[in-house]
Amino acid sequence: MSADMYREMILDLYENPLNHGELDPNTFSHEEDNPLCGDVVRIDVLLDEDKKIKDIKWSGDGCAISMASASLVTDHVKGMTIEEVMALDGQDAVDLLGVSNLSMGRVKCATLPVVVLKGGAATVQ
Repeated sequence: MSADMYREMILDLYENPLNHGELDPNTFSHEEDNPLCGDVVRIDVLLDEDKKIKDIKWSGDGCAISMASASLVTDHVKGMTIEEVMALDGQDAVDLLGVSNLSMGRVKCATLPVVVLKGGAATVQ
């Protein structure tokens, strides 16, 4: 996929996010921010009896990269167990975005949803 196509995908996800909203009730909710740029992401998760992600929503405010990443990460983890979520790392979010030449500052934007998700998942392990 060309760089222009990746940019289009990111902008489309920014304008038409996946899994956007809040869950109530939820099993856990966690929010963090990126102090370097001001991005804020909150993720609400509902687990089933096997501790698999039954439903997941995100909300927040930030740049197109962090918001697109939140859409892609939340879509990717549906059905995962808490153990599988805890095994994720920031590179997984970057890979989902499909952009290989992110600056260090933008990598922090892209990885924020994984940080938030793992922070919340750690509370129910």
